[in-house]
Amino acid sequence: MTTAVRAKGAPRTGVDWFLLVMRVGLIAFIVIGLLGFVAQQIDPTNAWATWRHGDEGAARLSWAQFQGLVVTGLSQGAMYGLIALGYSMVYGVLGFINFAHGEVFMIAAFTGFIMSTKFDQAGWWDSGAFIPAMLFTIVVATIVATIVAVVMERVAYRPLRGSPRLIPLITSIGVSFFLQNAVILLFGPGAKGYAPFPDWLDKDRINIWQIGESDTGVPEYLLSVENKKLLVIVVAAISMAGLWYFVERTKTGKAMRAVAEDKEIASLMGIDVDRTIVTTFAVGGAMAGIAGILWGILFKSVIATTGFLPGIKAFTAAVVGGVGNLGGAMAGGVSLGGAEALAPLMVLDPWGIEGPSQLRDAVVFTLLILVLLVKPTGLFGERLSSEDRA
Repeated sequence: MTTAVRAKGAPRTGVDWFLLVMRVGLIAFIVIGLLGFVAQQIDPTNAWATWRHGDEGAARLSWAQFQGLVVTGLSQGAMYGLIALGYSMVYGVLGFINFAHGEVFMIAAFTGFIMSTKFDQAGWWDSGAFIPAMLFTIVVATIVATIVAVVMERVAYRPLRGSPRLIPLITSIGVSFFLQNAVILLFGPGAKGYAPFPDWLDKDRINIWQIGESDTGVPEYLLSVENKKLLVIVVAAISMAGLWYFVERTKTGKAMRAVAEDKEIASLMGIDVDRTIVTTFAVGGAMAGIAGILWGILFKSVIATTGFLPGIKAFTAAVVGGVGNLGGAMAGGVSLGGAEALAPLMVLDPWGIEGPSQLRDAVVFTLLILVLLVKPTGLFGERLSSEDRA
């Protein structure tokens, strides 16, 4: 991905002025919204709040609500980050966006549904055997996602290597539709629900340090986290840390970075480029597989199109963080999840926009536009091959 840069001292064109107005307008909209949010937390009936919300003013956001949104944003952002890692790794090595990667995530979520159903029928799911059953489910879903990603590379993408980039890009869209319809053929178009999780995972919370009570007498804590969301965050963090160690500290990871930098030079140094590319797809598929199980834990259902929107958001996270930058993909996913959870109530609601929570998807892509306007290479910069930088 290259970005044209205006030469220093060159006169601004109409496009330059348009982009400048968009940049300033978006930043001003966000800043005013945040200031309005702070003002309504102090006084819900201040002049701005009554102007935008009517004589009754705006509603305060309690501490419990705020931390709930933060935890939700972190848990969803962690999943986006795991999926975004696959996009970044494949783009770094092959230079194209694998739009079928979201379907790898969806297949892993379906695998979790199948495993949970079978374990529930065997009486292992909601019992003392739940933890080993869940661990086994994660392993199986990760293996299935890895196999799907490797087969995808071998069948759909390897024959097209060296073709113009538009061809594998269109092929990836075709692969995405093929996998969606294959799942519909096997399981039907309806949503499939996971077997009920034990209450200690699904309903219980970890509460730390009571700081008071709400107006209705419900205790409020400095930190209150649902067990399932904490599990999602911890598993995602461990997976990301493991991937970082693999890429940065192992021989195979160094080979992947060398191939991403320059395939021809890497080949001359004795690196098996084909095997390294397969490994890249396999590792990206494994990350998507873990994300698929985490999705099942959070939302407890899956449909054939489950991978579409999270996949697009994960791609957005990869671009926001910096294409080809693994650390950027992780940070971009967390940033995107946080913005999706917090921005509707902290930016849109102070403007008096009705139903701001229904505009979460618009917030995600608005963030993408803003990042591209302010820093086109992403928050942490792109990491591209020598061919892409040329």
